[in-house]
Amino acid sequence: MSQNLKKLLRGSICPVITPFKESGEIDFIKMSELIEWQIESGSHGISVTGTSGEPSSLTTEERLLVMENAIKTVNGRVPVLPATGSTNHDETMYLTKKAEEMGATAAMVIVPYYNRPNQAALYKHFKTVADSVDIPIIIYNIPGRTAVNLEVDTIARLYKDCGNIVGAKESNKDFEHINRVLKACGPDFLLFSGIELLCYPMLTIGGIGSISATANVAPSLVAEMHNRWFEGNHEAALELHYKLMDLNDVLFRDTNPAPVKAALGMMGKIHPKLRMPMDLPEENLQVTIKKTLEEYKLI
Repeated sequence: MSQNLKKLLRGSICPVITPFKESGEIDFIKMSELIEWQIESGSHGISVTGTSGEPSSLTTEERLLVMENAIKTVNGRVPVLPATGSTNHDETMYLTKKAEEMGATAAMVIVPYYNRPNQAALYKHFKTVADSVDIPIIIYNIPGRTAVNLEVDTIARLYKDCGNIVGAKESNKDFEHINRVLKACGPDFLLFSGIELLCYPMLTIGGIGSISATANVAPSLVAEMHNRWFEGNHEAALELHYKLMDLNDVLFRDTNPAPVKAALGMMGKIHPKLRMPMDLPEENLQVTIKKTLEEYKLI
């Protein structure tokens, strides 16, 4: 793997939410504003249409429009990693090819959700997708959402057999699994944390960064934690890790991205609309979110 890619794909990659108008239509103006704010706040990259972007509530055409809008808005200033996976293999192939055509830096491909393929089937799925494009692929392993874990041996085999599979986003609370992935794949494997309380610990064992929903709300704090780590100021990075903990906790008291959208609405960044079957948190949690935002001086 090119060392240039390792320098490029690192730090805080914000998984930007998909803002909707009150009518439920995608608000592309707000999306561009959010991306500009992320870049101004120091985020090291942008991802769209991942879990935080409510991809299962978007049509395939809408996902393409969101990807296109993000790539055009960023305009080469930071890496863009659209999430192109779905429960449907052909759709995953199509979206990943389109991401490559649009000029995305890399594509993030989730373990297919709901289907629960076995490990051999998962290997075949990812290899077929990777072989169809030249764009770098980041595997997205999130067993809490997909109901199946991509096992260490399968990840290592894919990394060995597919030159453009370069890393993984691990939204996996099993820290032993994460250690074993890094040991099996080696120091050049780009491992991103998708679990907020593991963002700092993963850096300490060889991770490269995080793709954290909290960056939607506090982009400068999340980016700063990574910057301090990369500078070698590990004590300051650890301090920021603990400083972020209360915010991380409240943003995951309900299913992501409901609390994040509620928070961004309170901050005046978006209309806090989710598409059904998702909805905003109940009133008592919204009160707690507002109080937490005030404590962090975000409103």
